[in-house]
Amino acid sequence: MIYTVTFNPAIDYIVRMPEFIAGATNRVNYEQVLGGGKGINVSIVLKNLGIDSTALGFISGFTGKEIIRQLHSFGCKSDFIELPNGFSRINVKIKTNDEETEVNGQGPDIPANAIEELFAKLDKLTAGDTLVLAGSIPKTLPDDIYEKIMARLENRNINIVVDATKNLLLNVLKYRPFLIKPNNHELAEMFNVTLTCNDDIITYAKKLQDMGAKNVLVSMGKDGAILVAEDGSITYSPVPKGKLVNSIGAGDSMVAGFLTGYIETNSYEKAFYMGVATGSASAFSENLATRSEVEALLKTLNN
Repeated sequence: MIYTVTFNPAIDYIVRMPEFIAGATNRVNYEQVLGGGKGINVSIVLKNLGIDSTALGFISGFTGKEIIRQLHSFGCKSDFIELPNGFSRINVKIKTNDEETEVNGQGPDIPANAIEELFAKLDKLTAGDTLVLAGSIPKTLPDDIYEKIMARLENRNINIVVDATKNLLLNVLKYRPFLIKPNNHELAEMFNVTLTCNDDIITYAKKLQDMGAKNVLVSMGKDGAILVAEDGSITYSPVPKGKLVNSIGAGDSMVAGFLTGYIETNSYEKAFYMGVATGSASAFSENLATRSEVEALLKTLNN
């Protein structure tokens, strides 16, 4: 079974308008309300691709109930901890013809007893399970929460995927995560370097392997993606042709696609191409990727 953890789920209020003028009344010509968060997005796309998972994390208030309702409408399973105070955050995504602007909420306080309740749920994972830890840590949680989880599950043959940034990611490498997914900018920031070509990206992805990561999947936006796998293989792919419509959830979709491909084929190369196609399918749509969209793009890749 695959489990995803989202510490700070959100309602994304997505609006479009020709231009955004600060200090003025702006009227939208498109709006959408989506329940999400990185782990939740992974669970939804997994279900769209035919793979079951259970979404874990914390929800609260009326927005938390809507997040659960939407998640269940996709057929996903969940086992969230409902907090007694506050409400799950609301993120406003403003999209114009030229740029995207985000205003992200902070989310509810997470008390110590709720963290212990999450640990108790994670203790039930068994050998062969996969755990996806994705996204930022709310300010009310300790910065080393990912480390504590991975230390707790160490040596239990659980594949752990970590999609996080800088120190949050670097600090867990000693626990040998199955997959990490930095983008090229995050990779450069980790080592305080400038990456000018694919060879540079491969060099520093290998450094992350030396530090403990088994598989390093580097997304590069319009320039494609690179996988440095634990079997020594290195695979590059450009992005499929298509028009960027909505970047929200594209990285999470890539993780879901990779896991689906690996489960179905046991091949890192095929998993990689599935990840690229799935991330692109979400980016080319207002909604998260579906199986038919992914398979159509997969046919255009060199796999």
